[in-house]
Amino acid sequence: KSTFIDIFGRYLLKQGHKLAVLTVDPSSSTTGGSILGDKTRMLELSREPNAYIRTSPTSGTLGGVTRTTNDAIVLCEAAGYDVILVETVGVGQSEFAVVDMVDMFCVLIPPGSGDELQGMKKGIMEVVDLVIITKADGDLLPEVRRLQSDWSSALRLMRRRSQHWSPKVLAVSSRKSTGIDKAYEQMFAFEKAMVDSDEFMKIRSNQLQKWMWNNVKDRILDQFLADEEIQRLIQSYEQRVVRGLITPFVAADAILNIFSKAKADKSA
Repeated sequence: KSTFIDIFGRYLLKQGHKLAVLTVDPSSSTTGGSILGDKTRMLELSREPNAYIRTSPTSGTLGGVTRTTNDAIVLCEAAGYDVILVETVGVGQSEFAVVDMVDMFCVLIPPGSGDELQGMKKGIMEVVDLVIITKADGDLLPEVRRLQSDWSSALRLMRRRSQHWSPKVLAVSSRKSTGIDKAYEQMFAFEKAMVDSDEFMKIRSNQLQKWMWNNVKDRILDQFLADEEIQRLIQSYEQRVVRGLITPFVAADAILNIFSKAKADKSA
């Protein structure tokens, strides 16, 4: 993914765009991740004056993105970056939070991914706007063409996320820089289709509402875990659940009741 972004990012800059790349480092929730990881794979792009690359750790969050990614996108837009690429950890059944913060969801698939993709195919096809098969060169080209055909056929059988756009499947080689122009054309054709149909602003409005409630949930959880009484109880209840003395539902209910009572006592 980083190799594609490095090549594609430089292509965007040549077209006159100002680019921000927000990458997610899955390495460690303890150390905070390595800020050099993705920058070393995007060496040429990181040297460009009109490109900004920021790496953040997932810190164990689902969705392939960090809790602050949406805020970073808003800040980059305000700073004048007209194209923002968000590179996630990966895509699994629970890793679709990024769909609710971007205008276009693109999936990159390397040849040889094989059977492990089968379980995610349906979930991806329900939300994807563009599929890019990478490494389309050399001995891998036949496999890339097969994957391209398979995904194209599968997408035709799925209900489209938008009635104004049919997801495309492209073959791209970062090594030979082939297909990069087609990826660019498809991305901006998608933007035009969404803007012309007024769907662009509707999607963004829905995203803002979802992120408001996500922030509410995060703040409540932060307050919950910061409570000293809850911190003392958590380990005890976890052990009782593991030993089968109580069910997870009963444990959760008990902890929440204690938390609610403590909050009520403090405000009384």
